[in-house]
Amino acid sequence: MTKRWFPALAALALLAAVALAWAWSGLLRPAAPRPAPLPVRIEAGTSMRDVGRDLEQQGVIRNRLLFQALARWRGVDRKLRVGEYDVPGGLTAGQVLDVLAFGKPRTSQVTVPEGLSMDEIARLLGSRQLGDPAAFKALFRDPAFIATLGLPGPPATLEGYLFPDTYEFRVGASPREIATRMTQRFGEVFSGDLVEAAKDRGMSVHRALTLASIVEKEAAVPSERPTISAVFHNRLAKGMPLQSDPTAIYGLEGHDSRVRPEDLDRDTPYNTYKIQGLPPGPIANPGRASIEAAVRPEPGVGALYFVARTDRTHVFSKDYGSHRAAVARLRQARAAEARAARAEAANATTGRESGRAEDNRPEAAPAAGSEAAPAHPGGSPSPGAAPPA
Repeated sequence: MTKRWFPALAALALLAAVALAWAWSGLLRPAAPRPAPLPVRIEAGTSMRDVGRDLEQQGVIRNRLLFQALARWRGVDRKLRVGEYDVPGGLTAGQVLDVLAFGKPRTSQVTVPEGLSMDEIARLLGSRQLGDPAAFKALFRDPAFIATLGLPGPPATLEGYLFPDTYEFRVGASPREIATRMTQRFGEVFSGDLVEAAKDRGMSVHRALTLASIVEKEAAVPSERPTISAVFHNRLAKGMPLQSDPTAIYGLEGHDSRVRPEDLDRDTPYNTYKIQGLPPGPIANPGRASIEAAVRPEPGVGALYFVARTDRTHVFSKDYGSHRAAVARLRQARAAEARAARAEAANATTGRESGRAEDNRPEAAPAAGSEAAPAHPGGSPSPGAAPPA
């Protein structure tokens, strides 16, 4: 009897040995080494079968069937996380599985500066290969998506709610995931004491954020934010139009940000030269400092006007006459700077033409009528704004 079964047992032993050798080759023997890690992307809805097939074709694993069996046995076949992973060469199937199931996906860091509009943010994210700018622009205006974010209102668009910060997004993240993270960051910042401060001033989160966005665009010097905010609060209290230059050009594609006289006459819901009070929503995405300034303006400021100096700080005035005088002084200063720049350029040109190393001749006086003051000297509210009644 024993002799009769011996060949069968021997055959089974041989088959077991072959199976073990096959399993060892597929699971325990490392794949061929690579000079650099291979980026492997796991998309949403990707099955373990698809992953195994792709990895086998790229030489990352030796056998996809054993890889799938190992994933099921370890209970991670349905736990792969969406993302892009760097998989080094020379790993066993189990080690590759560890990378995909428990490793950290590749990320892309992007810094979103304060004061960008949502369309500028869309272009920035696109430039960092985080998605199609057109897809971001559409998503930022999608009411169905916005309704899922739990924002107060909810707002008509995500303008103002995409908080400026430095983010690390996983490579392959969807526009929805990115926008959700940015609005979550907004909720983390504009909360608690800032929300209470807005309520104390009778402002909703949306109105406070709208004012913060205007402060963000007006204040080139951070220390002036609370003072600029105070000017706007004063004008709102007196029923005066805000007359903020950035609101006049909001939404203009390709605008160079320089405000021209014709811009002030544009009839839009956001142009505070044409409307009373705040516009219907933010004109940019402000940072925490501007949000804080909007709900906590500088106390004791009686100014109703300001105009920009050449160093981008502002002269603040309490009455229209003082404001007009400040505008005149700044125009004269700018004209003098322009004359000096023209004279310096003329001297440099003359020096090159004559071949002299230095030109010590006296500076020629500028031609009469060459001192043309800019039509709009910058800063808000407008130098042409009528004084309050």
